[in-house]
Amino acid sequence: MKNGLKIDEFIEKYPHTKSIIEKNNIDVKTLEDIYNDFVDYEVSYENQADFIANILRSQPMIHSVKSRIKEPNRLIEKIIRKTEDRKSKHGEDFQFTLDNYKNEINDLIGIRVIHIFKDQWQEIHEFITKTWKVIEVTANVREGDNTKKFEELNIEVRSRISGYRSVHYLVEFYPTNEKVIAEIQVRTIFEEGYGEIDHRLRYSHVEIPEILKSNLLLFNRIAGSADEMASLINDLSKEWFNKEEKLLKRIKEQEEEIKKLKGRC
Repeated sequence: MKNGLKIDEFIEKYPHTKSIIEKNNIDVKTLEDIYNDFVDYEVSYENQADFIANILRSQPMIHSVKSRIKEPNRLIEKIIRKTEDRKSKHGEDFQFTLDNYKNEINDLIGIRVIHIFKDQWQEIHEFITKTWKVIEVTANVREGDNTKKFEELNIEVRSRISGYRSVHYLVEFYPTNEKVIAEIQVRTIFEEGYGEIDHRLRYSHVEIPEILKSNLLLFNRIAGSADEMASLINDLSKEWFNKEEKLLKRIKEQEEEIKKLKGRC
């Protein structure tokens, strides 16, 4: 059993939250109640995350699947940080509560799907949309990326200055009488590498130094080029295999024809 939220220690760890709490009149007792409620549900969420992940692992076009439950302190930090955003969306009287936080925070359960080649995304997309009720899909792209495939499917496209690439799905399901929303992120193995490094740097710096920003963007371009190269190699491999298969078939046909001719002699 985890200890409850210690607000003084929490603010010391996340000092930027103090001014947001004061500015938006966030009730600390409500934050404590949400924290305790989420901790009570953690085991259930972990089981649900495993269930989704195992369904995805059964698909041959998927390289690997990771699942995670939001860490309780991260949940509280996000609730505080997102309060102003929700006020602009729902009105100035909005506050996060025990009754609404599970609907407002959609990544309590997070699933990450990794695939190797870019063209495998289409098949994964079709599987996800056929398997679950998808309530939202967002394609995060780097400025300048080709977004035609997303636009054809009416998928919202968000251009990220950081170069972060990933397609995010919010799926809704009912393992019990209570609705659960999970976030599924789909990306290539190279996008995963870049995303992990970018994420670590952004969480370890209040403001990323310019030297790191410029090198991150360079790394992003290299990762994007690696994706393109992997797809090219895969296409060449398929083309070579098809030509080889046709050649072997032709050789076999010629050998059979020669046998027939010899049999007539």
